Amino acid sequence: MRTDVNKITEQTPHQELTEGLMMFAGATSKNFKTGEWRTNTPVFIADKCKQCLLCAPVCPDSSIPVTEGKRGEFDYDHCKGCGICAKVCPFGAIEMKEGL
Repeated sequence: MRTDVNKITEQTPHQELTEGLMMFAGATSKNFKTGEWRTNTPVFIADKCKQCLLCAPVCPDSSIPVTEGKRGEFDYDHCKGCGICAKVCPFGAIEMKEGL
């Protein structure tokens, strides 16, 4: 079993890959860019945002960074497009778009 997931390339033999949907260590999710699973994409509309920060704690993927009390752009490498952030936003500052 491989322990260094960052070195997997197109040339990595299948025998060295970990079977999908299996985790062998905790706190490794940031090592996997799972955003490509997304079929819908949240789009942040900064002009509508009031920085209430209701979206950040409900994101199951921690894909909404908050720095110095203000939310930033989405971490699309890890966002799976669930839409919870858009549903909780009272100002319509997050819209879900198909694809992207």
